[in-house]
Amino acid sequence: MEISVSESQTNFLRNLIQEQIAAGEYRDGIVTRFPPEPNGFLHIGHAKSICLNFGLAQRFSGVCYLRLDDTNPDKESQDFIDAILEDVRWLGFDWPGEVRHASNYFQQLHDWAVYLIEQGLAYVDDQSPEQSRKNRGTLTEAGKNSPYRDRSVEENLGLFKKMKSGTLDEGSCTLRAKIDMASPNMNMRDPIMYRIRKARHHQTGDAWCIYPSYDFAQGQSDAIDGVTHSICTLEFDDHRPLYEWFIDQLPLPSRPRQYEFSRLNLSYTITSKRKLKQLVDEGRVSGWDDPRMPTIQGMRRRGVPAGSIRKFCEMTGVSRAAAGTVDFAMLEHVVREDLNTNASRAMCVIDPLKLVISNYPEDRIETFPAAGHPSRDDLLQRTLPFSRELWIEREDFREEANKKYKRLVLGKKVRLRNAYVIVAEQCIKDASGNITEVRCSYEPETLGGDPADGIKPRGVIHWVSATHAVQAEVRLYERLFNQPSPDRGGADFIACLNPGSLEVRS
Repeated sequence: MEISVSESQTNFLRNLIQEQIAAGEYRDGIVTRFPPEPNGFLHIGHAKSICLNFGLAQRFSGVCYLRLDDTNPDKESQDFIDAILEDVRWLGFDWPGEVRHASNYFQQLHDWAVYLIEQGLAYVDDQSPEQSRKNRGTLTEAGKNSPYRDRSVEENLGLFKKMKSGTLDEGSCTLRAKIDMASPNMNMRDPIMYRIRKARHHQTGDAWCIYPSYDFAQGQSDAIDGVTHSICTLEFDDHRPLYEWFIDQLPLPSRPRQYEFSRLNLSYTITSKRKLKQLVDEGRVSGWDDPRMPTIQGMRRRGVPAGSIRKFCEMTGVSRAAAGTVDFAMLEHVVREDLNTNASRAMCVIDPLKLVISNYPEDRIETFPAAGHPSRDDLLQRTLPFSRELWIEREDFREEANKKYKRLVLGKKVRLRNAYVIVAEQCIKDASGNITEVRCSYEPETLGGDPADGIKPRGVIHWVSATHAVQAEVRLYERLFNQPSPDRGGADFIACLNPGSLEVRS
């Protein structure tokens, strides 16, 4: 599907690539990729990355690959993979060839790890996780070398082979890059390249019991895929020196470059997959696709059009500035504007009050044509059945009201949408004083026109025929959280859940 790419919003990456091409680079086109980890459903933050990566590739006659960063079998599943593929396509994008997996490159990544060991640039470390954390140092204090850092190449090769064969226990050792334990960048302090994980992988089965870290797999997978622009969010800015270190040390087929942009933060929303998973696991929502969730599938189920999400992501811009927070109302505005322009109309009464037209024949049924949209002729026309007894919204009737109330009042006229003008004459109440029925009369000559007496109706109200109405369950959704920043500063986001976020009416 061809997606229109706007030129109106700030996009420093677009400007950068234009300058690179003008300088003679990337004459064969750029290559980007969208590399999610299949450990949950995609959310609105991923949508921005999808639109950016696929949009840049489209804009500059390049390609964007979909590659799954599946290096952690403990948290990943085929269900998540299927959801990711569905979401990207629903947003309007596609990728060339088959879906790519980091797991497709496990053998090559392993061989490059062996290469680094042979070059004296990686070693097997027997420190426990607690020892490793203690010796790593702090932001103001240098780390300490592992006592196993100076093992010989031969010893490291033998131990790494044992790690791969499964003869060593989980947690007993790791393979680490040998860089600089005194580096001011914590990511450069001998980062982990491989861990032992005796877990079955959803793609490779039991073929492997060691799995590469994100930092080791990502850049090398980019190189295998021929990625020119490895685009990620700003939290990976400090990881770029490590990304480049691996590229500099290894005999890779290409040299990708990493670029960072500020992530999308949305008020009244969390996008941590760990926290979203907690909401699902604890039953606080009905699933990853609950319409209150910020997941793409949740928004889709709620009725948000894919075009609205693309437009919203474009409107928020792309920059390297510190990430601010976008007001949730901005997304709601974009969705409302899209639906108002494109959605077909229908009538639904949520809180029904019976309306009886006293002077309308009891056995008479009429059908009225109604536009599918008030200003678009291309949407299918509806046919509305009309009868003596109707349902109207309870809030659309009052016994008395001032002039600002533009709905049905005793003794006053309103128009039933796409039908007649009526006059309310009487309301029936139960023993508790609750209104159970409104009786009125209609003016037969007002179908399609105003009353002959020239008195304008107070307003227009919607309705459904009591004879033909279809029972429905209506779910009314509000924001999932009642605080603009539910998890800022380590706050208990569960305590910020909105108890009125879902109301079900049958």
